[in-house]
Amino acid sequence: MTQPELFQALKSLGMPVAYSHFEDTQQNPAPTPPFITYQFAYSNDMLADNANYVEISNFQVELYTNKKDLAAEKKVQDKLKELGLPYSKVEAWVEEEKLFQVIYEIQLIGE
Repeated sequence: MTQPELFQALKSLGMPVAYSHFEDTQQNPAPTPPFITYQFAYSNDMLADNANYVEISNFQVELYTNKKDLAAEKKVQDKLKELGLPYSKVEAWVEEEKLFQVIYEIQLIGE
């Protein structure tokens, strides 16, 4: 799976999606929760013969909600499972934004 394919898959969930963040301008205000951002976190490439043999890109898919939203989490998790993307999950409360943040770490292999 490629990054553009991941973006399209996340958009199919019916929530606003952006890479990294939403630009909050007067003409285009940031969306109201729930919304999703995703971004490249780090690479963990498989090396062989002093070369990057297989590219392994670790991404974070971040779900933001203004209350604990199990239904939104289930939608994201079901989509990741459907795509065959194993994930690890972490949750936090972002005090300054007054939002719950659920981070799913996934790997795109061979992008």
